[in-house]
Amino acid sequence: METATGLSPRDMRARRPLLFASILELDTLRRVARVLALGVLDAAGVFLAIFTALEVKLVVQTQSNVELAWNRTDDLAPLAILVTILLFARSGLYGARTVRPGFTRIVASLFQVAVILLVYALVEGIDFNSYYVFYGSLFFALLYVSALRWAFERTSGALLHAAGYHRRAVLVGRGQHIDAVAHALKDTEIKPVGFVALEPRKENGLKDMGPLERLERQFDAVDEVVIADPDFPQDRAVELIDTCHRHGIKVRVAPSTMEILMDRVEFVPGQSLPLFELKPPVFEGIDFFVKRSFDIVGSTLLIAVLSPVLAATALAVRLTSRGPTIYRSTRPGIAGEAFECLKFRTMYDDAEFRQRELEDLNEKGGAIFKIRDDPRVTPVGRFLRRWSLDELPQLFNVLRGEMSLVGPRPLPDRDYERLEDWHRKRYLVLPGMTGLWQVSGRSELEFDELVRLDFLYLERWSVFLDLSIMLKTIPAVLRRRGAW
Repeated sequence: METATGLSPRDMRARRPLLFASILELDTLRRVARVLALGVLDAAGVFLAIFTALEVKLVVQTQSNVELAWNRTDDLAPLAILVTILLFARSGLYGARTVRPGFTRIVASLFQVAVILLVYALVEGIDFNSYYVFYGSLFFALLYVSALRWAFERTSGALLHAAGYHRRAVLVGRGQHIDAVAHALKDTEIKPVGFVALEPRKENGLKDMGPLERLERQFDAVDEVVIADPDFPQDRAVELIDTCHRHGIKVRVAPSTMEILMDRVEFVPGQSLPLFELKPPVFEGIDFFVKRSFDIVGSTLLIAVLSPVLAATALAVRLTSRGPTIYRSTRPGIAGEAFECLKFRTMYDDAEFRQRELEDLNEKGGAIFKIRDDPRVTPVGRFLRRWSLDELPQLFNVLRGEMSLVGPRPLPDRDYERLEDWHRKRYLVLPGMTGLWQVSGRSELEFDELVRLDFLYLERWSVFLDLSIMLKTIPAVLRRRGAW
């Protein structure tokens, strides 16, 4: 049915209803409630962060005084809360669940808040004995704000799920692409309810919406259309997008490898044709200096803090099985140059010789060799692997400049030799102790998916991304998801 203007009633270009009427809509009320709830949680997180930082300092000085810390916080918090809310709003952190940025943006925004407040204090000539109130509050804000937002996401997600809320999506593309995107959307609010295949395909549990030309008839039962095929014909895509927008249907595109690469392009004006140069994802200049400084400071602090754990683990390995405490695995590093990757030994001494006998039991595809109940692993080694304690000696690899705290994981020679040419792009940078592999499923993901995560990291790198991955590694290890 069309209106007198010739547009569908759902057309996003149609005249908007009156303000009072729109406020009464459930979607608007939910949006207001979301912004208010997140704003209150962010304000509480910042207030508690400043209070905790001040109280911790007083405790260290053996002058614990909760009332004094509270009064000082009452003076400092209003400006910090205002700046936080404004920057969070600018960063889209109060947007809808489907588009709201994640932890990386929270980390970056809180760093910006700390810098702005520090500059303001210096310009205003405010007296303070040290910079502790800034970096101390920042540390606790990262913990509190992130924890409160995580709790909000889980609670609101559970409530929406219990209420049966989801966004119905139709996947458009070819067979294997539709299956891959449907699998990726499994635990999200976007629920695939049907598909439009550009070629005949097998049944996959979704409703066949028929040919693309007749999809418009299904729009009453659809909220979104997801183009799941990187090779989707451009002319048909333009027509599909225009049709969807005329009916108020959102269109999303699952990114291809080329679209991920386009994050690092440089415009090169040509004489007759403008071109975009795809720059290699290497860390050089100021990027290398920042990342290397981050690695040195971070690894030094971690070695100092974790030294009791390192000593206890070394003793446990030494006393429970024969062989060296530290296993030195020769692995290709940056540009394929070999280095000795340090790990606490988790296998019996003859593990390398027995691997050929176990190749047929490999449970992973691609280059990776993994067996869930590997008979070569010692009882203590199984515990160390489960909690990733066996990788702690790699902090010394980081100090020596052979590895980075965050980056693509280094593979053994056996796996490296099985890599395809397009996989080797991950060796343009230093390998890392942790990375997107560890916080995105670890051993549960297929190898090609892991490599694409490496590519995504290389193209989107920032010091905030490194910091967020390191912080996300902690709950990933505690959940022991995908750890074999």
